[in-house]
Amino acid sequence: EGKREESARSLRLHGERNSEPEKTASTSPSPPSPLLLLLGFLVLDRGCTAQYSSDLCSWRGSGLTHESHRKDVEQVYLRCSEGTIEWMYPTGALIVNLRPNIISSSYKHWTVCIKPYKNSAGANIYLEKTGELKLLVQEGDHSPTRVYCFNFDQGGLFVEATPQQDISRKITGFQYELISKGMASDLHMISAPCRPCSDTEVLLAVCSSDFVVRGTIQSVINEEDQQDSVISININRIYRQKTRIFNSAEENGRWQGQIKTLLQCGVKPGEGDFLFTGSMHFGEVRLGCAPRFKDFQRMYKEAKDKGLNPCEIGPD
Repeated sequence: EGKREESARSLRLHGERNSEPEKTASTSPSPPSPLLLLLGFLVLDRGCTAQYSSDLCSWRGSGLTHESHRKDVEQVYLRCSEGTIEWMYPTGALIVNLRPNIISSSYKHWTVCIKPYKNSAGANIYLEKTGELKLLVQEGDHSPTRVYCFNFDQGGLFVEATPQQDISRKITGFQYELISKGMASDLHMISAPCRPCSDTEVLLAVCSSDFVVRGTIQSVINEEDQQDSVISININRIYRQKTRIFNSAEENGRWQGQIKTLLQCGVKPGEGDFLFTGSMHFGEVRLGCAPRFKDFQRMYKEAKDKGLNPCEIGPD
């Protein structure tokens, strides 16, 4: 039993009908509201059975196994900093329990961000806290780059299938990431991606970002359909890259790479050197703080003279 509690699992919890709906020639019973479905789960939970296999990070399941007369609520437990949820043919509801892979109660100080799949359909996503529901993502109401973030103390994820005449082509899916509130650069990137970073945010980004490089902007290509701008950069120096984000070109040996940011930020090619910082989010290289290099040199020197540098880096 203890083993099952520690591993990711999917539990289906059944609630029984109180009575048969009254049948008439002109009316049919309306589907229960998400709140009633949630309350039914809380009151009528009598047991659970293991269903789909999943790893600690991702879950994939189907609503086709549900019996037609039941409004099932499945519990999904994941213990990972990032992963995916894919719910095919959604019926009933899911309660998604996310936790970072740490043995501590400090997860309550983390932020959860989700990014729905481009063609996600068939369900609404709510925040649930003590029986109250707050709509987070309405079915079909999301852009390709829209990310939704919330804190653990705001509630957990409650995913409720919407009434459908034909569920055969419906898949509700999203990626999720758990971000520590200590990762100031990541939170800035998600909550206010177009706002210029303060000196403190730049210095913290240098210490905590997935990549820190000095370089110039080669080109900016706007992708209207994805609502993104793709920045191609030539790199003069790599201070850090946690994964193989940038590569050397075969023809000249120079390091190059591409970074994405939101189209609404209005990035344009500029002359001179910049300090580019950022992180991998939802499988993409996203821009964080990017001051002109001469401005970074000033910030770094001022902080170093006062003994306030959060970490050491050679800015010259």
